[in-house]
Amino acid sequence: MRHIISLLIENEAGALSRVAGLFSARAYNIESLTVAPTEDLTMSRMTIVTSGSEDVIEQIIKQLNKLVDVIKVLDLNDGDYIERELMLVKVKAAGKDREEMKRMADIFRGRIIDVTEKTYTIELTGPGSKLDAFLQALDHSAILETVRTGASGIGRGERVLKI
Repeated sequence: MRHIISLLIENEAGALSRVAGLFSARAYNIESLTVAPTEDLTMSRMTIVTSGSEDVIEQIIKQLNKLVDVIKVLDLNDGDYIERELMLVKVKAAGKDREEMKRMADIFRGRIIDVTEKTYTIELTGPGSKLDAFLQALDHSAILETVRTGASGIGRGERVLKI
């Protein structure tokens, strides 16, 4: 099962490396990873998307909690959460395809952020499933380049990750 694990870590050199090393040493896969400083500049928030059985996820969380740099760990799947991802897609947009690409961007609530004579660059945000659906709806030959951030997540309501 897919899990989104969110953690607070010390904002120091090597902290990311130690977390990634934990995963590779135990042959756990990281599907996506995002990290950035929080409102407290001494800490960073890391969001890791991984898959595994409940036992594997429990083991990952226990191992993360043992790392010196890790302040707090939260499995967002243990409650309600909001997930978003950002994707930039450069597509062919020439001639009759131009209007179709604009229509597809509108249907998926994307924004065209760069225009040339032959291309559009479209920005989309949402859950990964929405971004996947957008890519599947396009003619594969029209896609020139794709960049995705990976998932970011936050608990709904009063559920927060703080020390």
